[in-house]
Amino acid sequence: MSIKLAVLGLLLERNMHPYEITLVMKDRRMDQIMKLQMGSLYYAVDKMSQDGLIEAVEVISSKDRPDKTIYSITDKGKNIFEQLILQQIKKNEPVFHPLYIPLALSRYVDQGKLAELLNERVLKAEHDVNLAYQIYEEHIPLVPRSVLHVMYGRYEHCLTELKWLKRLYADVLANKLSDTGTPLDTEA
Repeated sequence: MSIKLAVLGLLLERNMHPYEITLVMKDRRMDQIMKLQMGSLYYAVDKMSQDGLIEAVEVISSKDRPDKTIYSITDKGKNIFEQLILQQIKKNEPVFHPLYIPLALSRYVDQGKLAELLNERVLKAEHDVNLAYQIYEEHIPLVPRSVLHVMYGRYEHCLTELKWLKRLYADVLANKLSDTGTPLDTEA
């Protein structure tokens, strides 16, 4: 559903070719908040066209390249888009982080190996924080506030992840994962 929602939303901004939609999605780093694959995007565009949610408005021909079909959102597509937005905003699903289960059981593995992997994750998380903020700043003059909220929210999530990973890493280095009865140092 997220690919359909994204395509319809971007076509509300302007008419586009599927490849251009992908470029906009990558520029806005939407690939960081949803699974994005070219094949699934083209399939979604074809399906939405068959379902009457979007329509071809122009075909640009070139001698040395395949034809480019430019799409526009239809009235039916606008109605479906609104329904999808409201359904998604209404949802309140729990977060299933891929580290939760391994973390709960990590006291049973080699702490040196765990520390090494966590250090790598901390370094990547630091990069993600910096990148998310850079993307937010670069897009301030380019996108509507609704998009800025997504970008800044991504930045805040990255900050939270980094803080969490650093706290976990410190406990691993201090050999505290098996400790019981002491609260976490949440101020660090």
